[in-house]
Amino acid sequence: MIADIQQLEKAALAELENARAEDSILAVRTKYLGRKGLLTGLLRNISQVPIDEKPLFGKRCNEVKEILETKIDEALQLQTQGEKEESLAREKIDVTLPGRGIRSGRIHPVIQIRREICDIFASFGFSVVEGPEVELDYYNFEALNIPKDHPARDMQDTFYIEDNIVLRTHTSPVQVRIMEKVKPPVRILCPGRVYRPDSDVSHTPMFHQIEGLLVDKGVSFADLKGILTAFLKKVFGDDTTLRFRPSFFPFTEPSAEVDIRCVICQGKGCRVCGQSGWLEILGSGMVDPAVFQNVGYDAEVYSGFAFGLGLERIAMLKYGITDIRLLFENDIRFLKQF
Repeated sequence: MIADIQQLEKAALAELENARAEDSILAVRTKYLGRKGLLTGLLRNISQVPIDEKPLFGKRCNEVKEILETKIDEALQLQTQGEKEESLAREKIDVTLPGRGIRSGRIHPVIQIRREICDIFASFGFSVVEGPEVELDYYNFEALNIPKDHPARDMQDTFYIEDNIVLRTHTSPVQVRIMEKVKPPVRILCPGRVYRPDSDVSHTPMFHQIEGLLVDKGVSFADLKGILTAFLKKVFGDDTTLRFRPSFFPFTEPSAEVDIRCVICQGKGCRVCGQSGWLEILGSGMVDPAVFQNVGYDAEVYSGFAFGLGLERIAMLKYGITDIRLLFENDIRFLKQF
């Protein structure tokens, strides 16, 4: 029986010496040391060994087991080390190559325009306020003098979440919420995301607006014209020519669209301005008394004006961007130009 142990040890070491892969090494372990392995089988047959040889037989089996376990562990370590060295050799780094710098990000042009506009109106004494993007139909429409079935609702195709809950189509609901809580005078600017189901080179389903509201005693259309003129000249330059033309908005009366002389062709007529020489910039008007009534303001005592503009449109005109979709692709090659 002792001779059998020695022969088993010699055979196991020989197989281990020829094993080159991890699977082969593990196969040797299973063959000799596994639950049904050859060495395990010898130990189970110890009852057949003469009594006087049992101590030596058991001792020798344990010695061979320890030797094989040690040799197998060493072989596995060498195999792992060899694989690491091969991997490093394949993935060798050429330290003489120039490094790859980390590209810095850019402030998005829409955010740049938003900050610029907020800073301008802050210098006029306006405070920046925000409100929910998921809005009640009441605040988005009815409180702004746009009841159900009003034709003006067709001007703003709407994403409905429920019958009386919408994704806001403008930031005007913020004005209503503030007026419900704050007594005049009010001077606020409301920036934020708004949603309408439009998608083409000049429209996206989500875009950004800024709307302003000023309410106090004795506010006139002349105040509206003065502030918007000063604002547009700060954005587009002191030489900017602008005009006010009559328009319609259900929550202002009288209402006016504000145009500037085309910044591309300088008024000569081009594709951008539709050969008119003018570019529509924003809508504005004096707050309709019906809106004041909805928020509890006395229209006999207070008056005010409101205005609104799209940030993407301002960014496109100021930076000469011809497709609004470029603003939402987040291509660093495009954004780093600004």
